[in-house]
Amino acid sequence: MPQFDRPQRENPQPTAWYRQPLVWLVVLIPASAVIMGVFAISLSFLSYDGLVVDDYYKRGLEINRELARDKAAASYALAATLDLDSGAGIAAARLQWKEGFDPPEALRFNLYHATRSGFDAHLSLQRLTRNKYTGQFPILSPGDYHLQLEADDWRLTGTITAPGDGRVELTAQPSPS
Repeated sequence: MPQFDRPQRENPQPTAWYRQPLVWLVVLIPASAVIMGVFAISLSFLSYDGLVVDDYYKRGLEINRELARDKAAASYALAATLDLDSGAGIAAARLQWKEGFDPPEALRFNLYHATRSGFDAHLSLQRLTRNKYTGQFPILSPGDYHLQLEADDWRLTGTITAPGDGRVELTAQPSPS
């Protein structure tokens, strides 16, 4: 029987491992997971958001004291009109109350940025007349602010958006019992 000559295939030379695409696929998937893990860990250490307080239990106990200050402001029927002028650097407050209230010599005026505690401002307003107080006012960074106008036994709260209207009305809100 005749034998047919088969064409001889040349044996291909083995290629180096780094020239194989499948090897790179197997190596790159776990390597990318490691790189993203290192990035996430470094991001968590470098970016402190400051939203969680370390004395949350003590702050929770103070809630009742804060509610009592809101009730005191409501019992005095306190209201305030704030004129805030960043350009001139002046904050003025005009208080209104019912009879029997003795206005303090100074008020604390706190502005708490909604998300960035570094933008908070704490001011002291001195009494000019029986119901008018004034003090220095800083230039505010853009954003929403929670306001507190307070003395030792009462407080008024509200919100503003900076930059925005320079007049804010604060009224005592009785807290739900």
